[in-house]
Amino acid sequence: MAVFWKAITGGLLLALLGWRAEGQENRAGKKEVSGRSTLNLGQERDIWRPLIHTAVNLSEISSIKSTFQFRTFDPEGAIFYGDTKGGDDWFVLSLKDGLPLMQISKEDMLVSVTGGPKLNDGKWHTLEVSNQGKFVVLEVDGSSGLVVGMQSKKEELPISSELRLALGGVLIGPEKLIVQFEPQMDGCVREGSWLNLSVPWEAVTEELWPCYQNVRPGSYFSGMGFAVFNTSVFPIKADDGVTFELWGDLTNMDGTIMSIKAPEQQLMFAIVANKNTKEVTLTFGVEQFTMTDAFERLVITFQTDLMQVIQVGDESKTTRFPISPTDQPAYLSAWAEGHLAFGGLLGEGEDNTGSQFLTGCLERIQVQARDLDLDFAVKHSSISSHSCPE
Repeated sequence: MAVFWKAITGGLLLALLGWRAEGQENRAGKKEVSGRSTLNLGQERDIWRPLIHTAVNLSEISSIKSTFQFRTFDPEGAIFYGDTKGGDDWFVLSLKDGLPLMQISKEDMLVSVTGGPKLNDGKWHTLEVSNQGKFVVLEVDGSSGLVVGMQSKKEELPISSELRLALGGVLIGPEKLIVQFEPQMDGCVREGSWLNLSVPWEAVTEELWPCYQNVRPGSYFSGMGFAVFNTSVFPIKADDGVTFELWGDLTNMDGTIMSIKAPEQQLMFAIVANKNTKEVTLTFGVEQFTMTDAFERLVITFQTDLMQVIQVGDESKTTRFPISPTDQPAYLSAWAEGHLAFGGLLGEGEDNTGSQFLTGCLERIQVQARDLDLDFAVKHSSISSHSCPE
């Protein structure tokens, strides 16, 4: 099976000083781009659907390697896919836990291998994939990353079909994968050299998101929407309580940072930042608390009889609010049946729209001491889960 590439850049969606994928429409009205374009793999679409794809007859292939540059802070997602025989033989390169993961199906063989250096460090890396006889080789920055050996007992017949290539998704059913992974990738690819081919690639959308030139880790909210979780995915016992931790300069943000609400109940909790006044206001039921001091991290703990707020900075500050017995049922039911939103205020309507959406970067979010991945939320397409523009 022949292999493919070259690409890179991490970043996300709007456009600061970044690169765009240049393209034009083909006769069918589909946008075509060059394989060397800089592409933001995080663009909104069906999660398994590739961002761009192309096809070529195997007889036109003169090279058995592909190179590209790649950048991301995302630990998991689909990068590159190729297949022959209409998808019977296929290859997938992705990340899982930050490590390269190659999965290959060929004739009677299914193989997966994970290893090499972690690639979700936000730096540009040059990747090369080549087919060397019975081996598929992945090189990272000029050094060997992964080597997969494959030999079938069946006689290999000449292949006279087309080769399909895709970035940011797969062209087979994900149930065929040996190792399942979350496909959404907040990352960028550039400078692709795909089997030395010059054929154009077809994009799934008319406008392609740019990649920021410089990025840093975090979740970026552009002020256009929010991310919502069901609180039931974070089960708690009544006596254990629940803890949230938010990293970042909240006083430099603008809009609703976080809110909690159960259906047909009053808003339980909200944090709203005002960039102009440098104030962060916390609302819990009828209680309201305004913070004006700069801090690096905010820790909020709900327990049966109190809510505790810790502002962590040069001088940490702790504030406690009692929870009365009459408020306890509302607090517990809101957590058992409600919604947790980041970047917006949960409202009364079915569309859950409320006050001003957040503009800013949350460097890190934890719930119950575990990092929260916004890829698992129902979120607006403008939110980038793992990177913020510098």
